[in-house]
Amino acid sequence: MVNMTLAVPAELDDIMKKHKEMKWSEVARQALWDEARKLELMDKILSKSKLTEKDAEEIGHKIKHEIAKWHGLVK
Repeated sequence: MVNMTLAVPAELDDIMKKHKEMKWSEVARQALWDEARKLELMDKILSKSKLTEKDAEEIGHKIKHEIAKWHGLVK
């Protein structure tokens, strides 16, 4: 198993110190697993996609533009 050192903001460090009953390394390990599983699922889904990166960027821009229109930020 690989060991890892994390830098956390002072406010988070204060909270963690107040709750020593928590196994913070286990909390971090679980969060890392959760994110890794999401990435694996995304890779699996994207491996079957025929969209190019350019296609995805164009769709993203269109969605952002429509959201801005919805909120009255553009016409």
